[in-house]
Amino acid sequence: MVHVYNCHPFTSQQIVQVEQEPGLVCCGGGALFVVTTGGCKVEVYNLETEGCPLICRFASMGTVRRIQHSSIGDYLVTIEEKNSATYLRVYTNWRHQAEEKSRIGVRLLGHLIRGASVWGGVQMEIIEIPLSEHPVSLACCAVTGDLLVGCENTLVLFALRRHTQQNLQNLQSSWSNSEQSCSQSPGQTSCQNQELSVLDFERSVILHLSKITPKQVALCGSYVAVQAELEVLVLKLEATAEPTGEEEPSDSFKSEDYSEEQSDFLLVPKHQELLGDRARTCDVPVSVEQTGLEDGRRYTLSYLLFRRFSPEFFQGCSVEEIQLHSLQLHPMFTSKQDEPACMFCFFSLPTAGYLYSLRGGVELLSTYQYPEKVLQAVLTDHLLHVITRNALQSFTVRCAALAARVEDPYIDTTMKACPPCSLEVCALRMQLFIGLRSLCVYGRHVVLLSTADVEAPEETERHTQRRGLNLKEHNMLTGIFLAVGIDPATTPALENLLSHPFLSRRWVISPPKETSPAGHGWNLYVVDTVPPITLYQEMVEYSQRYAETNPQGLSLRHLLSEAHLLLRSSLLEERQASEGVSKMAAQSYREELEEAFRQNSAQLGDSFSRGSQKDCHLALPYYRMSGLSVTEVMSRNRPLPGSPHSYGPGFLFYLKNYLLETTDQSLSQEDADEVARIFSQSEPSMLVSVCASPCMMNVDPAAALQILQRLEETSGVSVPLTITMATMMLRLGDVARCTELMERHAELLLVYGFIEEPRLLLQAGGGKRPQVGPTALAGQLADSRPGLLVAAMVALHENNKVQLEAADHVFKELGRECSLQVDFWEAMLMASSQDAVIQELLFRLASVYIDRLTAGESPTKHKSLKSAEDLISCCSHYGALYPWLTVLNPAHSSSHQHQEALHKLQSLLCGPSLSIGNVAPLLESLTEETLWGFSLHLLCATRRGQYGSSIERLLDRCPQAIIAYANHQLQDKHMALWWQKLLPELCSRTRAAADDGVLLGALTETLVVVAMETTPAEFLELLPDDGSASYFLPHLLTCSQRRLPA
Repeated sequence: MVHVYNCHPFTSQQIVQVEQEPGLVCCGGGALFVVTTGGCKVEVYNLETEGCPLICRFASMGTVRRIQHSSIGDYLVTIEEKNSATYLRVYTNWRHQAEEKSRIGVRLLGHLIRGASVWGGVQMEIIEIPLSEHPVSLACCAVTGDLLVGCENTLVLFALRRHTQQNLQNLQSSWSNSEQSCSQSPGQTSCQNQELSVLDFERSVILHLSKITPKQVALCGSYVAVQAELEVLVLKLEATAEPTGEEEPSDSFKSEDYSEEQSDFLLVPKHQELLGDRARTCDVPVSVEQTGLEDGRRYTLSYLLFRRFSPEFFQGCSVEEIQLHSLQLHPMFTSKQDEPACMFCFFSLPTAGYLYSLRGGVELLSTYQYPEKVLQAVLTDHLLHVITRNALQSFTVRCAALAARVEDPYIDTTMKACPPCSLEVCALRMQLFIGLRSLCVYGRHVVLLSTADVEAPEETERHTQRRGLNLKEHNMLTGIFLAVGIDPATTPALENLLSHPFLSRRWVISPPKETSPAGHGWNLYVVDTVPPITLYQEMVEYSQRYAETNPQGLSLRHLLSEAHLLLRSSLLEERQASEGVSKMAAQSYREELEEAFRQNSAQLGDSFSRGSQKDCHLALPYYRMSGLSVTEVMSRNRPLPGSPHSYGPGFLFYLKNYLLETTDQSLSQEDADEVARIFSQSEPSMLVSVCASPCMMNVDPAAALQILQRLEETSGVSVPLTITMATMMLRLGDVARCTELMERHAELLLVYGFIEEPRLLLQAGGGKRPQVGPTALAGQLADSRPGLLVAAMVALHENNKVQLEAADHVFKELGRECSLQVDFWEAMLMASSQDAVIQELLFRLASVYIDRLTAGESPTKHKSLKSAEDLISCCSHYGALYPWLTVLNPAHSSSHQHQEALHKLQSLLCGPSLSIGNVAPLLESLTEETLWGFSLHLLCATRRGQYGSSIERLLDRCPQAIIAYANHQLQDKHMALWWQKLLPELCSRTRAAADDGVLLGALTETLVVVAMETTPAEFLELLPDDGSASYFLPHLLTCSQRRLPA
């Protein structure tokens, strides 16, 4: 379906003062090229100047049949005929013919001319390009300036080459020294010529086509398109440094040639549309012949698109109209890329046009159904221009919709939106002409060539019908039907069937009737399109009619979407200002476009905010792109007094997302109260989330409390609702009532309530406040119920509602001398199952305990929620204290907090999770002068397996604990240390201090253990040589008796 809107895309029209009748026209580089009738003279006019004055004129070397201009390199390429021969020629430096006395150089491809052209291009050059086949079509690449020539069975790609002065000096080093000195002696001239270049071409690759005859070709970057009468093939040529073999057509491409006798069979071509990889299965084989010599590149070929049309697409068309036309590859650039962000392929039938996207997957974007038979069409970034015999019409395009999505990944999210690529196209107002024949476009200039035929319309129509019935099978088929008793003349459907040329492979088309020049009038028009901002404004004015009659209608939304895409295509242009426009003017124009874009986004947001439930979510991104505040959006969506309509679903969706997002912007009390009333009427279930939003900080707590109480009466009691009511009570200053409400539910249920709505406890960071902070209720809980606050924070972390760093920041803001933060870490250690989090918490807690021990006095008067005994009993990361530590921990030698910190740190060192390597650097700050400090260092050494040195240090510092240490640590594989290390150490120390009762007692205990674990012979070996037999004999007897049989 094509929408039709009465918006005029054209602003002015002028007639080019051409002296002779134009035959061919093309435009580019700000110029209009006119080939006069007869084809041997080219006139160039300035499109950028009012009146289109003549720039220059020059003669061609033959009759011009095709002409094309390349903006890259600013050259003209023509297909010419002379003496029944066809030539391909390129005209460079044609602008120097403005003097009409400049010299002209003619050379072959690859042969550079000596003289003035080398040193600055001061003369026009004609480059003759020899071909082995007759050229029938040509195309220039808008990205690289390369040239593609279509011949009868091949496509030849010529790469554009620029030769600088230095290159030419190297290539033509055989020139005389005088010529070199002449060209370089003037310093200024040499400096200027360094920037000049001479154009040339290199034959890069040849594509052989065996089953398709190119009627028109297109080239853009690495994309190649070929158009026959009923077929379109799009290929991609990619250059690689590695050599690749020629692609051989697959067996599926091979088919037998039909003999002349088989030509009378009725062959109806089958309609096909093959996209992407499926296009390779088409029956058009293409082989690559590498011909480039200079760069050594090799090309790989891939199929992108193949489409063949069957005859039913041409109902009512005459023979000469049964063909495709207007093949075009159109690139679209964005501000962020040097290469085209998108590539589009357009081609047209007389009654329909087709626009495909080629990059990032091949897909059909739009189909254009023409109201009349179209002769030619040209695609631009903003519009599609088409001509019929008597009219110029423009259609909207979807290029910007695709390019915007390529450039901005946030489109089609809650942040940004854009009308879909599948949006139905629309036709704009038609401009009437007489006898239009050709069309070309440059920028905002649309060039039309018209020739008015004075022949009567009735005679022209009959002449066209006679040529349409000129098929060789028509008489034969009519006879067959009459032989079986069927008269085609009495059956309109059958007569219509026989009038179409799809019953034969070979069509006989009579040439068009030659007309006398005296019977024609002609005109060459230049029609300027309006600036996009002007057309946008007209669309907005036009949309007001729909807004007044049906503000929720699809036509209004469609027109606003068209205006949106028009603005997007302008904003996506790589160069906003053309030549001759100052940067200030370009910046001003862009600001005007951006302001219009914001206004259009707001209008689309209004449309979707009141629309159906299906598309209501689009109100959010459009309102965000508009830059409107929530207050402004609310004012645009207030129902009119007495209106039966309430707030639309799109507006409610926008409002919910605004209240849920992270922002530091707060609504005024008036707006916040209105939001509360809106949701109490439209969606009461969202009231808890609405009241918990940081944007609602200024809401009237008394009014909000009344709304919440009414919700409780209708919906029943719920934990989040109770917490929200308690928050409002706290804002009113009624702490007692707040406490009473919080005591309605058990602590576990309150924790679940905070999980359901974390913002009742936490203020999300955003804007000027990047960190998460506590709410007023969190501060109240820190004073009255710290256990509930810690449990809730742990639950929020475990349910991925808050990160560990954010939770730390919350407790730091609460203050309480960091005690609650340590309680939170200890609780997290009990609840968490993530190894990375556990190791981080163990390190933090060890650091805190060490800081508390070295502080001398307790840094906090707040009592910890969990004692060391509690942690040991309920947390596996805290180990039971080793028995020998009780000897080293003197009771009541320090404060309670100091004892708690020491026991918790010792418990972590006794546990299985703390890495000694991580905590050892922290323990270096602790001295061993105190017994508790010595115990911590001894724990680390023991955990590291340093039992020998630990025994020595313990005997030196506290021998009373040696037996307890040995009984606990020297077990299993370390049992041998009893006699290998401990016994010798005790014997040595007892010998030096014979009256030390502690050492003697330890020695006795050690001998008991050794006697139990060794044989009598081993025991005798362990006895010291100077030992007293009476002292050791009882232990030896015990060892011997233990070995006797029972």
